[in-house]
Amino acid sequence: MFRSPRPPLTAIVLAALTLATACTAAPAERPVYGPRAATVTPARLSETLPADPVRMVLPATGAESRWTQGLDVFTQQVRQAVAASCAREHGFALPGRIPVAFIRFSDVPDLDFIARHGFSESATVPAPPSSPAPDRTGTAAETRTCLARGTAKAQALRDRYAEVQGQWFGTIASLSQDDATATARALRTLPDCFARHGIEAADEQAYFALADRLMQSADASELPAQESRLGQAYAACMRPVEAVREPARTELRTRFLAAPEHAAAVRALRTTLVPALRAAEQLYGVRLVFPEP
Repeated sequence: MFRSPRPPLTAIVLAALTLATACTAAPAERPVYGPRAATVTPARLSETLPADPVRMVLPATGAESRWTQGLDVFTQQVRQAVAASCAREHGFALPGRIPVAFIRFSDVPDLDFIARHGFSESATVPAPPSSPAPDRTGTAAETRTCLARGTAKAQALRDRYAEVQGQWFGTIASLSQDDATATARALRTLPDCFARHGIEAADEQAYFALADRLMQSADASELPAQESRLGQAYAACMRPVEAVREPARTELRTRFLAAPEHAAAVRALRTTLVPALRAAEQLYGVRLVFPEP
């Protein structure tokens, strides 16, 4: 599962994309060859923060993007925890909610994670402690009030980094859009590499569409092996791309951080973000955790 974290800023938090990110038809399907696996390896959780919070907000590598995923999940859990607390205070239960999940970023693919776990699997987000919910269902107005309170608290955290993060993802998107870059040249090698893995896909987007169809059509007993093969093939073919794109992103970040227009935001990230997150942990009873291979 991928997220495409590009402006507008609300998309950074709310737009969760599945593998079906392509809008054009994929080539005809062929069997996907590769190592067979009976299961997809379970992922773990880590509580270790980066030494520099900038790496959590402005990821340049796939491994760094795990911190970004955890940050995104944390703000969602804060929203849910505040809304649920509000409802309990007023003696009603909130309607069912979509479970929070770690969503990877398409512009910063975590190839080591994908090779081990496939596309859709990640670590399980720990459920925060819960109190017995009242039997009464809230009115529409009561529900809106509590949901709005949760959204406001989560947004207060996101406001500490969302604008500069949106600018960062907009910056790194240019690496794949400029046909003259080394990244673009590396991306043009993908069709041949996919073909060597028994996959006919003209580009990365077509690969996602094909992978999505294959996994949706697979029997439950076949899905883990299919997931494993697809993830390993994608990771293998994207490694030459990331070999040039990760250093390019890292260099871009160095320049991004040094730009005068970003100085205040970067200083705030380094001095106030982690204390605010730790305070939210204590206040709302949620944990800041990150997926780990």
